[in-house]
Amino acid sequence: MDSETEEFFYGTWKVEKMLGFANSYNDASGYPTGQQVIGDEIIINQDLFSSKGFESYKAYQYELEDPHYNITEICYNKDSFYRLFKMDMLSLNENDEVKALSVSDSSTGLSIPVSFLDVNNDRLILMLEATQFELQRVTE
Repeated sequence: MDSETEEFFYGTWKVEKMLGFANSYNDASGYPTGQQVIGDEIIINQDLFSSKGFESYKAYQYELEDPHYNITEICYNKDSFYRLFKMDMLSLNENDEVKALSVSDSSTGLSIPVSFLDVNNDRLILMLEATQFELQRVTE
C-alpha cells in the first residue's frame, strides 16, 4: 500500500450507516437489514487488525497481528467500479477513485471476508461480503 493510503486507512473506525447490498447474493451480515453492526467499531493499524467490535456477527470476528493489507483493485470512475463489482453505490460521484483493500492473515496468507473501499482517501466503506457500510473515523 502507498503511504497516502496507509495514512488515511489506519485508525479506529465506527460503522455509521448501511449503504446497500450487491445484487448478486446474500451473506452473513443480516440481509436485508444488516443494522446490528451500526455503531460497532473496527481497528485498522499497521500491526493489528480487529473486528472483534462486531459482536452481533460471529462470522466477522477477527483479530490479526501483523496483518497484510493489499490494494486489490483501483477503479478510476463510477462506471469502472460498477463493471468490476456489479453493485451500484449511489453515493459515488462520476470521477471518484475507489481502491479495494483486502486484509489477510500474515501467517497463512488467507484473506478474511472483511474488506474496504477507499474513496479518494476521503471516505472508507466497509464491505462485509455483499453489504456496504459507511465508516466514520473515531477521534481520540
